[in-house]
Amino acid sequence: MTVQESTSEQAHALRRPSAADVPVALIQGMRPKQWTKNLFVYIALVFTNHLPTSLRDSENLRLFGITTAAFALFCLISGSIYLMNDVADREQDRLHPVKRKRPVASGRLPWQAALAAGVVFGVGGVAASFLINPAFGLVALAYFALQIAYTYSLKHMVLLDVFAIAAGFVFRAVAGGFAIGVPNSVWLLVCTLQLALFLGFGKRRHELVSLAENARSHRQILEHYSVPFLDQLIAIVLGGLVVAYALYSISSPTAAQHPGLVITLPNVMYGIFRYLYLIHIQNKGGSPETILLEDRPMQLNLLLWFVEVVIALKAGIHL
Repeated sequence: MTVQESTSEQAHALRRPSAADVPVALIQGMRPKQWTKNLFVYIALVFTNHLPTSLRDSENLRLFGITTAAFALFCLISGSIYLMNDVADREQDRLHPVKRKRPVASGRLPWQAALAAGVVFGVGGVAASFLINPAFGLVALAYFALQIAYTYSLKHMVLLDVFAIAAGFVFRAVAGGFAIGVPNSVWLLVCTLQLALFLGFGKRRHELVSLAENARSHRQILEHYSVPFLDQLIAIVLGGLVVAYALYSISSPTAAQHPGLVITLPNVMYGIFRYLYLIHIQNKGGSPETILLEDRPMQLNLLLWFVEVVIALKAGIHL
């Protein structure tokens, strides 16, 4: 078989995926693993002490149900953005050792179908968000608009690309508060922003290291970054994150009512150090959701942190 024939067959495969593969490929294209990021909508529920602890806790169960609906809508909206992003990046993704296996890049999902589904799911998800309440709907709309801007513009702008990613996490946290009608803590929003910046800069660093000389051909914005530069940004953001969370757990109005929150600080610091270890020693960091789903020490630490938060808020521990 000649090279020309091989290229022709590959192009034909990209044009004619199996019809049976399309529904599965569509779900895969929405990246269910990355829906873990939408758990940030639960922050307001947990830290305003509205997490239900029994089936008789009817009011908090109601708020939990609303938050879960908000989580599901953000999964639908973010999934639509992943589809549109994969359509926009399909040529570059074919140069990436991992991303070339994505449904659109591999040809298992026609880009026209992915784009149509992305628009329908995104618009439908935003419209449904207004059924929870107008404030939540507006935040969902702002999140959707920001992600579209990132897909087609902001991801090509140095630093703004990572700030756009981080803003998506902040919108999730803010939306969770609006969904159940509770005030959003400025402290937690600052911590969310800094944590998201850390993850974003870590992702860019991993791309530079893993792709080496092919990095800039895969993502042009990477030509504006270097590993030493990103290491400096990560160090600055992490310093701010540790200080902000320490102040929140010790001196915030929430901490004044629940002094036991300070016991969660070591878990936060360990989580940061563990993630740095995975970035620098294990050469991971390109996919935070994969680390969350696969790294057992990180999972155990997050579980312990969550249990400590609930105990500190519910039991009223005084040190």
